[in-house]
Amino acid sequence: MVEIGKVNNLEVVKEVEFGLYLDGGEVFGEILLPIRYVPRDCKLGDRIDVFIYFDSEDRIIATTEKPRAQVGQFALLKVVSVNSIGAFLDWGLPKDLLLPFNEQKRRLHPGEWRTVRVYQDVRTLRLVASTKLDKFLDKTPPAYEIGGEVELYIFERTDLGFNAIVNNAHWGLLLDNEVYEPLTGGEKVTGYIKYIHEDGKIDLSLQKPGYEKVVDISEELLKMLKAQGGFLPLTDKSSPKLIHSLLGVSKKTFKKAIGGLYRKRLIAIEAGGIRLMAPAGK
Repeated sequence: MVEIGKVNNLEVVKEVEFGLYLDGGEVFGEILLPIRYVPRDCKLGDRIDVFIYFDSEDRIIATTEKPRAQVGQFALLKVVSVNSIGAFLDWGLPKDLLLPFNEQKRRLHPGEWRTVRVYQDVRTLRLVASTKLDKFLDKTPPAYEIGGEVELYIFERTDLGFNAIVNNAHWGLLLDNEVYEPLTGGEKVTGYIKYIHEDGKIDLSLQKPGYEKVVDISEELLKMLKAQGGFLPLTDKSSPKLIHSLLGVSKKTFKKAIGGLYRKRLIAIEAGGIRLMAPAGK
């Protein structure tokens, strides 16, 4: 079934001089894809990915352009205009996205940027935005596994770290000691579940926790050592930022990895760095 405000994979059922008609099923019938969005060599019977929304005359229409957010997603968008019903946001499509006044925490002005949630109004069926994010989040108990990989939307900087939206469904917190790279609001990154508190609050990490990550970085270190002639100027005294910039892991993970490699006699730890050991008998 066709979903308004989302990318759908639809079949081409008719060609006309001003575009193609796509099969929208019994509910929507044939949906126009204007000719300016028709992919080259597209023909009857082909299936194509299109975003379905309403045009400026509130007619259902298809486009191969992708908005910055679909229904159910969050995005940092710019206010381009304001009128008597609300603000309008640039979301990457010809028709700007409406942010009604009653969905704003405070009145916004052209040029401002705000994180919004895109949704379909159940009464008007319009695609609209809201800055009142809390009403969309934490409505179900978190069912994540510790160490599980999740998608994070970085919302804002706090005194403790960064508030982030987990899988478009829950609030989470990235503490400062879990962040070893520059982050900005509106950025999407891969994260991991570190801990879930009894009250449902979620602690997050940007690094894969536990032994699996240590194994990954151990293998990466050996590859880097071979590529650099057997020596890397990194030690347990190196700064966390330098370690993360080169390896993408915390200093704690790095120290565990070189400790394991040292015990296996694969590396030597010297004053200025780590050196690859020659295989026994050579």
